[in-house]
Amino acid sequence: MLIDISGPQGNAFYLLGVAQKLMKSKGFTQSEQQDVLDEMKSGDYADLCSVFEQTFCDEVELVG
Repeated sequence: MLIDISGPQGNAFYLLGVAQKLMKSKGFTQSEQQDVLDEMKSGDYADLCSVFEQTFCDEVELVG
């Protein structure tokens, strides 16, 4: 899956939502999900994208 972060799908809230859906589908525990979301929210937008890419590099590529 490709997500163009220069468009509407690049919105931080959209990325957080995609992250939640992917974690649920991959069987992350509630605690693991919260840890990832907290880490995504702990910095700026670049940090959010970095954590997203590290966590979901097998399923999603961020472009733009």
